[in-house]
Amino acid sequence: MFDTKTATALQSIPVSNNTISRRIEDIASDIVMQVIEQIKLTKMFALQLDESTDVSGEAQVIVFVRYQDCSDIRENILFCQNLQSRTTGEELFKVIDKFFAEGGILWDWCLSVCSDGAAALTGKNNGLMAWIRKKNPKVKWLHCIIHRQALASKRMNAHLHETLNEDVKVINFIKSPTTELKNVQVAVPRDGFRTSTFTSAHRSSLVVSWEDFKQTFRASTRSSYVSSGAKICIQFTFENQDWVCRLAYLADIFDKLNDLNLSMQGFRTDELSLNSKMCAFIKKLEFWLKKVQRNSVSVFPTLDKFADDSEIDNLNTICDCIREHLTKLRDELVSYFPSIMNQDKTQDWIQNPFVEDVTSSSGLSDKLTENLIELASDRALELKFQNVTVSQFWLEVKGEYKELSEIAMSALLPFGSTYLCEVSFSAMSLIKTKHRNRLSVQNDLIIAVSDIEPRFDNILAKKQPQVSH
Repeated sequence: MFDTKTATALQSIPVSNNTISRRIEDIASDIVMQVIEQIKLTKMFALQLDESTDVSGEAQVIVFVRYQDCSDIRENILFCQNLQSRTTGEELFKVIDKFFAEGGILWDWCLSVCSDGAAALTGKNNGLMAWIRKKNPKVKWLHCIIHRQALASKRMNAHLHETLNEDVKVINFIKSPTTELKNVQVAVPRDGFRTSTFTSAHRSSLVVSWEDFKQTFRASTRSSYVSSGAKICIQFTFENQDWVCRLAYLADIFDKLNDLNLSMQGFRTDELSLNSKMCAFIKKLEFWLKKVQRNSVSVFPTLDKFADDSEIDNLNTICDCIREHLTKLRDELVSYFPSIMNQDKTQDWIQNPFVEDVTSSSGLSDKLTENLIELASDRALELKFQNVTVSQFWLEVKGEYKELSEIAMSALLPFGSTYLCEVSFSAMSLIKTKHRNRLSVQNDLIIAVSDIEPRFDNILAKKQPQVSH
């Protein structure tokens, strides 16, 4: 509306010391209010929560909510709150219960809570879930599937564990700023063992992955470094084929586990879909075991290539090690996911109601089974199902098949992981830094991680314009 000179003059007018913080608070409050209003309309929601300590040492609890609107499932941050006292289950419950009371949200509407397995959350007597179930005994608790997968993947046999530790020492040595890299050389088997020397420029860009590490590291002299006050001498000898085979296998299996982990991350993931991914991985483990039992390592490309390049004829030793590890990994996953292996098909109709004979194992009442048969026979609905998400489909048929839709939504709403909380803690570390460690991060975080558009017209309508004096 004005020229550049006028605009510059206007920008020089100072605002009060808390003008920006008030605006951030207004925007964050409007976003949360929109979520609360939608929850009150549907009276059905699921929670995801986690607790962590920020850069200033304050304990912060983040709560996400998943609810349904008129067309699909939505998920959004509900609040972020710092805990003034101990991070006990009772204190966590008080914070959440106070927010619910102020917002008019009832615990009866809560279907499930997803978190990690910390005692403060899951304790039988004083954990958060124990306090929640005093309000609503029907609330289901879900242990984060990604967290369970990580716990199950930690254990390995002694030989692999030793190899991994030695690998870490080598990488730490190479990346250490005190290492004389002129003594560290790289031998590339594909290039006729042509050697090259690391420089200081390589250290900053060194990526710890097998693609960068599958070459053989050697040192022209014995090298040493100091760790925890103790001098540890490491001689880089990668000529032991058994050791390199174990390292190659670790690179392959970690790559597969990383792919699994990444596939389960993301937004709008539910328990049913994540369980399907975990079930598929366990079945892959069974397949890999059968291959290794026949002394074949073709399913592990890095190991298979090294064996071919090195002309290793006898793979019995490494295959025995792999069988032991895969068996232990499978057993651990099954122990953390017992329901997956039971092959419960009673909810298959939710993911696809048009599969043949899906009603035979639906577990529904006679009346609802008849409704499901009617729905599954509707060709128009089947075509619609192919063009929308599962949650969108069940919300679209809610008018005609209300009970089926409600059962389906109660299965699709629960979170399967605490991924959203983890992403938010990463955002928090960028907002609240050591240089801004006194910042109250709650409202800033809501705006940073929410995808809901603030209602600026409503916010401005509540403001009094500045009148002339």
